[in-house]
Amino acid sequence: MSKPITEIINSYYPSLTNSEQKVATFVLNNLDQVIYYSVTDLADEAGVGETTVLRFCRKIGLKGYQEFKLTLAQNLSEGKKEQNGSESNNLIQSVQLNSVEAIENTAKMISEEDLNAAIELLSNAKFIHLFGVGTSGISAMDAQSRFLRIGVQSSAIIDSHLQAMTAATLSQGDVVIALSISGSTRDTIETVKIAKEKGAKVIAITYYSRSPITQFADVVLTGGTKESPLEGGSLAAKISQLFVIDLLCTGIALTHKERSLEMKNKTAQAVVSKIY
Repeated sequence: MSKPITEIINSYYPSLTNSEQKVATFVLNNLDQVIYYSVTDLADEAGVGETTVLRFCRKIGLKGYQEFKLTLAQNLSEGKKEQNGSESNNLIQSVQLNSVEAIENTAKMISEEDLNAAIELLSNAKFIHLFGVGTSGISAMDAQSRFLRIGVQSSAIIDSHLQAMTAATLSQGDVVIALSISGSTRDTIETVKIAKEKGAKVIAITYYSRSPITQFADVVLTGGTKESPLEGGSLAAKISQLFVIDLLCTGIALTHKERSLEMKNKTAQAVVSKIY
């Protein structure tokens, strides 16, 4: 059984400060929406600072914002179990629609100006570093493969310690692509902060345009689909990341057409003997 979050909030409510009560009131009135909010989103909606939101989470007995969202999602999930009985008949169509919707939403959310700015940074980069953990780390590795196909050298690092050490060695001319659907992944944010301090440019790929990671980004590419803590690593969210990566790779390839075509031929020839 998950913790009854509404009862917990109500029981602590009288002991909260006025600012914390603003957060509590907003959460109680918007349970279905809050599970998709970043800490910055909730702070803005409640009219308080991010530290107040974090303090509210600890006041009600939780370790932090992510545990708060997980507990909230578990409560909502338990309340909706009986609604899923008829959905299995449309499983294929449901998954298809979610994937298509993720790409359509991403296409609508990405600014062409921001996309062009990101492509320019990557085209002129001394070296490209891809940082991500969990599912975003898998997307980072896929991106490294895509860049290599068009002759662009890059490195996908998914270990948080190696990310931090790599970031400490960066300088002007280096470009970091940081992938985080939530924009609140602690390891990725700490790494990006180090990279920024060393003079590297940062491109953030995230669903939340106002999330902690955007504070350190030179370019933010927003897109994808929202996911609750129980849906972490969903296919739709990953597809949205890969769509953004595809946009960046295609943009670079169009910028350097002849070289990209030459590299595509060379890399294809390199692995042709691997296929029967």
